[in-house]
Amino acid sequence: MTTAPQRLFIDGEWTEPAAGHYEVVDPATEEVVGLAPEASRAQVYEAAAAAREAFGAWSRTRPEERAAILDRAADLMQRDFTANAALAQAESGATTGTARGMQVAVGAARFRRYAKGALEPVEEAVPPQINEAGPMGRAGIFGALAGRRPVGVVTCVTSYNNPWANPAGKVAPALAMGNTVVVKPAPQDPLSVYRMAAALAEAGVPAGVVNVVSGSGAEAGEAAVDSPDVDMVSFTGSTSVGQRIAEVCGRHMKRQLMELGGKGAAVVLDDADLDSAVAGIGTTFSFYSGQICTAPTRVLVQRGVHDALIEKLTAYAGHLPVGDPRAKGTVVGPVISAAHRDRVESYVELGRKEGARVVTGGERPDPTGRGFYVAPTLLADCTNDMRVAREEIFGPVVVVVPFDDEEEGVALANDSDYGLIDYVWSGDVARAFRIARRLRAGGVGVNTIGRNMEAPFGGFKRSGVGRDVGSYALHAYSELQAIVWPG
Repeated sequence: MTTAPQRLFIDGEWTEPAAGHYEVVDPATEEVVGLAPEASRAQVYEAAAAAREAFGAWSRTRPEERAAILDRAADLMQRDFTANAALAQAESGATTGTARGMQVAVGAARFRRYAKGALEPVEEAVPPQINEAGPMGRAGIFGALAGRRPVGVVTCVTSYNNPWANPAGKVAPALAMGNTVVVKPAPQDPLSVYRMAAALAEAGVPAGVVNVVSGSGAEAGEAAVDSPDVDMVSFTGSTSVGQRIAEVCGRHMKRQLMELGGKGAAVVLDDADLDSAVAGIGTTFSFYSGQICTAPTRVLVQRGVHDALIEKLTAYAGHLPVGDPRAKGTVVGPVISAAHRDRVESYVELGRKEGARVVTGGERPDPTGRGFYVAPTLLADCTNDMRVAREEIFGPVVVVVPFDDEEEGVALANDSDYGLIDYVWSGDVARAFRIARRLRAGGVGVNTIGRNMEAPFGGFKRSGVGRDVGSYALHAYSELQAIVWPG
């Protein structure tokens, strides 16, 4: 799939990178997909300056015009759907169904959602207040208006697990609110984000409103965060990197939206539909090969159904075809890189040393073949203090911890540094909701891993800061302003 070397997108122009190019590798074949541009710090600063220059005019653009551009961009993404999905698959190692249905299709859908979002009201009346005469002036009735205003220049640092949906979930609402953006894609799969930029340019987005810069190391991302022209950073990725970004934002009072790591607890009660629970938990083995922060990776199961759940999860994992993501029927593709495969495998070995029992998986599917594959792995006999139960592995690995009663189950679920999305499975919905309300997580799925894409998304604790998705994303990319007047 190798094509001409990709150029940066700065101030409406395709720009040669000052630091050359680096290879983007297909995780399934280890072949070169293409050459991504290596931006210099100066070029990243140039992109942020262009976004600053463009902000004034774009922020005053009529919402209907912004909506039309976002809608046209979605049309163009859909027009090139097949090619876009093929590139996303080559870069990320996603299966065909995931690349098409969950990457490109969701990316385009998010642009359509925020085309509508651009037209949502941004001002609302505050109830009038009667003030007595005093040091602040004469008595009177004071009206007030609360209005959402764009933040300014937003740096969007995106994750490697979904090179379409994740950047679209940042860029589209930021643009809809009247912000300008500098996008710094994950180094592993940046080429898809340049396709998104090309669609926006063709759709008529003005020069400087959207800029894309990439790099194989930390320099481009650091510059995109610390540029004095940047007002806000929206980041999806690991908690450790998020903490470093937050330190820079704190020093300069930059706004931030952080969607960080997760160690989702799946609380399975003794009255649960075990087949439903297994179908949900089993997605950790398959969906993005476990490279998803919302995965139910830490299974807390009541002892009465512990053995039955282990048996069903083992059978589920055993029926998941692992291999070439382009092959029909493949469910589990590769992880993103050799380094990440080695990291996931090291956690499985750590689990063994900690006393966990490897029920299934734990070995490389084809140790002599090409591609970065990890077998779906189930670790039993775990305790909540094991590192495999506390740290985000970000691969197709599920750990199982037993508990006796509801109180212990809730305590174990909350005994985590993370709090993104937890899950409860129970045949008693009232019981499930009672437990859900006690979980310290930004979201809880009751008898499902499904999402309502208008519901707020974000984490407690080390899983993040802020909320996005639906109209909440429009709020995240805006500042509140109050206007007060005498009646």
